[in-house]
Amino acid sequence: MTSTDTKPADHDTALTSVNPATGEVIATHPIADEDAVRAAVAKARAAAATWGALSYDERKTHLLRWSSQLVADSDEFCQLIHAENGKPLDDAFLELMLALEHIAWAAKNAKKVLSPKKVSPGAFMSNFAARVEQRPLGVVGVIGPWNYPVYTPNGSIGYALAAGNTVVFKPSEYSTSIGNFLAAAFAKANPDLPEGVFITINGYGATGAALVKSGVDKLAFTGSTATGKRIMAAAAENLTPVLLECGGKDAVIVAGDANVKAAADAVAWGATANSGQTCAGVERVYVDRSVRDEFVAEVKKILEKIGPGSGAEAAYGPMTMPSQVDIVRRHIESALKNGGTAVLGGPESVKAPFIEPVVLVDVDEKSEAVQEETFGPTVTIRTVDGVDEAVELANSSKYGLSSAVYSKKNGLEIARRLHVGATSVNSVLAFAAIPGLPFGGVGDSGIGRIHGEPGLREFARPHSIAVQRFAIPGMALLSYSRTQSTMKLLRKLVPFIHGRHK
Repeated sequence: MTSTDTKPADHDTALTSVNPATGEVIATHPIADEDAVRAAVAKARAAAATWGALSYDERKTHLLRWSSQLVADSDEFCQLIHAENGKPLDDAFLELMLALEHIAWAAKNAKKVLSPKKVSPGAFMSNFAARVEQRPLGVVGVIGPWNYPVYTPNGSIGYALAAGNTVVFKPSEYSTSIGNFLAAAFAKANPDLPEGVFITINGYGATGAALVKSGVDKLAFTGSTATGKRIMAAAAENLTPVLLECGGKDAVIVAGDANVKAAADAVAWGATANSGQTCAGVERVYVDRSVRDEFVAEVKKILEKIGPGSGAEAAYGPMTMPSQVDIVRRHIESALKNGGTAVLGGPESVKAPFIEPVVLVDVDEKSEAVQEETFGPTVTIRTVDGVDEAVELANSSKYGLSSAVYSKKNGLEIARRLHVGATSVNSVLAFAAIPGLPFGGVGDSGIGRIHGEPGLREFARPHSIAVQRFAIPGMALLSYSRTQSTMKLLRKLVPFIHGRHK
């Protein structure tokens, strides 16, 4: 239940949703305590019997109805995203569009990816038929982020639903109204379904912690690495499997043969769009010395012309989470103390809740601004002497979410050398807009994958089935009735089949 009261709520019992640009109260939401979380999971468990029993085609119909409902309500929804998250209306619409693309892909491909598959039984089990069938896990818990409050959690929600699971979703406390709107649209589009197929619970960290321990069959989380580690530890108590999409410190390599203007345009956008609050956004750039001056000048020229705000002309919005402002300021100051030069902006660019673009050049690699996730509209640019140095520095991070490469001739070759989950060549973030490509990281960037075929398989369990079609006299190998003559025959056949490869 949601209230549209314009007064802040009692923090212990209700959550107040506010506009990050103005502080205006948008709505209040009752906080779900442990009992409420367990009740929500029980409701989802009951609904799973119906939803999981539907065919893939039937689930596709319901999911596409949900998409159509979101399209019909898109003006209202985008206004809400703008108000509660802070991003411009156009960016809100693009986020919704990407989410719709992924819902459609999951709905239309679940049958092909997860339908039963026949498996060869092998020579010695030729009297058997073998198959793998995919079963829904049951109830999936999803804890979503605030920076992309529709697109990112949908990478778990849409794919889990398509695989036949029900979902209990805890949106971020900074995007609670958005999360509730998303679930309400599903129910509105599918009034014939039981309540509980896709429902939300609202609250702060304690509500998320209760969901982790509630007995869900899998927990999908997007957020900081530190919180991801705590969730994984808590989930281990019940051996609840987890899917974690955590932080990033994504690098861009600009080779000597790059299209410098295109690379600068992409870096300027990738570093500052959504106020830099993008886990797979551009945070570090390694540029070949031969094109360094041209590249830096071009990035500066682009970013000098843009700025944050809440009006229609703003390139990006406010910082959604107030505490992140101090982290961004600290990283800027750390960069300057560690040998870096600000060619655009500096500490004075921080004007909470807005931060103007900041470009930092040749910062020491040990600086916080290079080592830790900044999550603001800043970027560090380091000069390198060739691709080998760039790859080494790009791979030196504890994070490994995604990356980008700009090179006219060697982009794919360079991309293959990067220790990350995804790479865009001569573009940034393109992989996120292609539903068939899995997304996730290595190292401190997380475990598991959303999107694509691996994203569907994350929310299903394989069930292996072997069916004996007929018996072969004397060949009952898994029985005390097997004969010595059979074993003598096997001792001759095994070397003939498996022992000739030298």
